[in-house]
Amino acid sequence: MDSQWALDVMRKAPYITVSFTRADGTAYGLPLSLAAKDDNTWYFHGAMEGDKLDAIKAHPEVCLSAVTRCTPTVGPKDGSFTLQFKSAIAFGKAEIVTEEAERIEAMRCICKRFLPQHMDAFDASIARSLSRTAVVRISLSQPPTGKRKQYDENGDEMKYQRGYNSLSEH
Repeated sequence: MDSQWALDVMRKAPYITVSFTRADGTAYGLPLSLAAKDDNTWYFHGAMEGDKLDAIKAHPEVCLSAVTRCTPTVGPKDGSFTLQFKSAIAFGKAEIVTEEAERIEAMRCICKRFLPQHMDAFDASIARSLSRTAVVRISLSQPPTGKRKQYDENGDEMKYQRGYNSLSEH
């Protein structure tokens, strides 16, 4: 599937697994709540210290993986046990954001994505907690790619772009 389709999957996923490489070369991945500023710039926040920030300082390259509409199913034509899904993967560079205006902009993106009904409390929350919150920007190094496994109403697997008329199908 094309990059716009993959971006839509990423925007709709409740979390995105971000995979890091620690200073000692071991892998470290965890699901995080990311929000997009645009097609290339993604943000997450967390504690001011810890494994994520240590890994970013050692190896800023990261991999993002998102899955939506993940449903175990029985193949309609052959009875096989399978999984219907929509997924996206992207690669990028993570950086700890230090400039206050961008940190606030990033937190606004995150809050608008996950708590839009509470934006009236945003300024007070930022005043209380920004000083103890780390903000990380992930800049994608290339457009994401996407895959899916879905069946149509006739029980035929929808391959590649078949049946893909708009982003609203997600």
